[in-house]
Amino acid sequence: MKKAGEVHALMGENGAGKSTLMKILAGIYSCDEGEILIHGQTVAIRDTIAARNQGINFIHQEICLAENMSIAENLYIGMELCSGLFLDKKKMLAITQEHLDELGMDLRASDQVSSLSIAQKQMVEIARALFFDAKLVVMDEPTTSLTNKEVESLFAQIEKLKKNHVAIVYISHRMEEIFQIADRVTVLRDGCFIGTEKIREIDMQKLISMMVGREIGQERMEVPTGGETIMQAKNLFNRHLKQVSFELRRGEILGFAGLVGAGRTETACAVFGIDPPESGELILNGKNVVHKSPRDAIRNGIVLFPEDRKKYGLITSLSVKFNLTLPVLHQFIKGIRVDSETESRIIERYAHKLAIKMAGVGQACAGLSGGNQQKVVISKWLAAEPSIIILDEPTRGIDIGAKQDIYDLIKELADQGLSIILISSELPEILKLSSRIAVMHEGRLEKIFETVDGITQEEIMYYAVEGKDI
Repeated sequence: MKKAGEVHALMGENGAGKSTLMKILAGIYSCDEGEILIHGQTVAIRDTIAARNQGINFIHQEICLAENMSIAENLYIGMELCSGLFLDKKKMLAITQEHLDELGMDLRASDQVSSLSIAQKQMVEIARALFFDAKLVVMDEPTTSLTNKEVESLFAQIEKLKKNHVAIVYISHRMEEIFQIADRVTVLRDGCFIGTEKIREIDMQKLISMMVGREIGQERMEVPTGGETIMQAKNLFNRHLKQVSFELRRGEILGFAGLVGAGRTETACAVFGIDPPESGELILNGKNVVHKSPRDAIRNGIVLFPEDRKKYGLITSLSVKFNLTLPVLHQFIKGIRVDSETESRIIERYAHKLAIKMAGVGQACAGLSGGNQQKVVISKWLAAEPSIIILDEPTRGIDIGAKQDIYDLIKELADQGLSIILISSELPEILKLSSRIAVMHEGRLEKIFETVDGITQEEIMYYAVEGKDI
């Protein structure tokens, strides 16, 4: 039961049923049993229009915007304003801009969605959900791609909604957010209700135990320090990077920290050949290499786990089997002959290694939870047997239990001698896993912490925000 003017957190591991339950509430799915009550009255929500008519608005975990349309057009889809026989574009732009300004979003109503960053698209999703008179707003991982400033703006808007007696269901895997803004929390596990608690009456360890049925330690992991240098980047420069230099050692986890847009992902794209540097050197095992495309990088044993799994990591309409084996087709296809035994062995090995929850290898990736989609992307690159893995936000949108599974895997890979570049916006994650930490600010690599022992989040953030020595 949700009360007007409260934030009710919904927690659980990926696949626990959180998004499915909310999609029933939003009219996307139909329930086989049970009922929905609003203000004590049973209501029938058969589609999304019925949900909106009941004052229910949904902010989806995945971006659902029309890329070829403006922000204003996205907000008014299906409810366009007209002046006579013509669309009143001027009025729609003006009202949308006023709405964006009220939310503190540095966006123009006329901006085309395709020109926006992931974080900006997420803010448009939020703006669209809050555009109409809402009684209940469901927020499914709304801060996944947001900067700290944007998160603060969202939380301020949530406080306004609470004062206006709007109820909020808040789904997030970020514990600090739950304890910061939620009033109560309900936990689901394997599709079942586990319990509801007041936030002030529960601590983090108990909440984690309710979610996963076991305790998960928050302390720093024992990660390898690394051996000889396997890769050097010297003075990488392009439109995003300003003379970035670093080295990567065999068997280490080099963490990259910094604010959104600081150049972390751009550095990964330069190394992987997506956006090659205009100048600078990349030295791999003592030899200069040039990566004009990702194919060159893959041939040299480098793979990239992208930040946006749907756009760059998976073909979601196709099966787990297809996606998992895509980088290694040459291992079991010779001419027109398919070695089904080798193919099955690859699928079994890596699907089992990451414990992917699925109906079967023929299931489309679109039907998997976000965490399991994440695991498919990691599995497919592990099948390529790389020597260097670049992980860009590998636990984005993943629950605490699945996170620990991926943490254990990252450590295991480093122990086996693989070199890992870990890009993450979550400083506890960087501190927990990294052998060394590189901090970026406005396209520059400002600081490398050669040891992580004793380093605080505040110290990392100083370099990320100020971009200079203390």
